[in-house]
Amino acid sequence: MKDTGGPAFPTTPENYDDYGSDAGMDLRDYFAAKVLQGFCAAPEFNWDDEKRLAKRCYDIADAMLAERYK
Repeated sequence: MKDTGGPAFPTTPENYDDYGSDAGMDLRDYFAAKVLQGFCAAPEFNWDDEKRLAKRCYDIADAMLAERYK
């Protein structure tokens, strides 16, 4: 399993809900979402291959996590 970096927006058990929500979004997902946001903001952005784009976002997020732990 990939290291997710832990929760991006940690919460406490008192704030958990009845739907299984616990620690919230993990840092890996947060990084990937920010990368995607940057790609989408570029005027020359190309939507040709969403699966490839998603993989690239997570590859960059993984690199960000690796750099963070150096």
